[in-house]
Amino acid sequence: MQTLQGWTALVTGASAGIGEACALALSQAGARLVLAGRRGDRLEALAAKLPNPAHPLVLDVRSRREVETSLSSLPAGFSDVDVLVNNAGLGLGLEPAHEASLDDWETMIDTNCKGLVYVTRALLPGMVKRNRGHVVNLGSVAASYPYPGGNVYGATKAFVHQFSQNMKADLVGTRVRVTDIQPGMVETDFSLVRFKGDAQRASKTYEGMEALTPGDIADIVLWTVTRPARVNINVVEVMPADQGFGPFNIKRR
Repeated sequence: MQTLQGWTALVTGASAGIGEACALALSQAGARLVLAGRRGDRLEALAAKLPNPAHPLVLDVRSRREVETSLSSLPAGFSDVDVLVNNAGLGLGLEPAHEASLDDWETMIDTNCKGLVYVTRALLPGMVKRNRGHVVNLGSVAASYPYPGGNVYGATKAFVHQFSQNMKADLVGTRVRVTDIQPGMVETDFSLVRFKGDAQRASKTYEGMEALTPGDIADIVLWTVTRPARVNINVVEVMPADQGFGPFNIKRR
């Protein structure tokens, strides 16, 4: 196993759900943490309960200037980031493409694609210079399997997959690794955000089935980053046992 003792990990979207679970798992494995997110109070509370030092960082990944300024001025002990978990992301709406909100589409692209690119570009040169590091991108099975209403959300996750694969091609010969983790249904605030606070509608997403938990995904993240340095896990696709593949969407006349 690759030890995380003495390493620094940065997790975006760390204030809840998968991001919070990843921060806890990485800290328990020995890493220092930079906790990036938009809700400072939650980041402070999380930092206080982690077993290793943590630096809360209020950050909106959609702002290129904010990302560049914040990540170039991290305090001593946290500035050399070895593990980046690009977790910040969201889905908005389930309307068909011809009825969907363009504002929602822009928000998903700005967060899931541009935000991920901004953070990665800010930290990757340091990893290459030190010749160690790991970029873990949280994608989705929606990158490969379309569903009605998934239009731009699925497209953003296809971008995450292709960006991960192409970045791996660029990094051949270094000890910087790249992994795209593609979960299916995970019970978090994802659906609450997607349906803009409609708790009743969001709860129906997981009704009558057992979804994955944030801890399940954090276990996978920890496993990928603790493989021997010679091993790169390219893609991990994971679904709950209660989820599978549906038939083609066919309109009967």
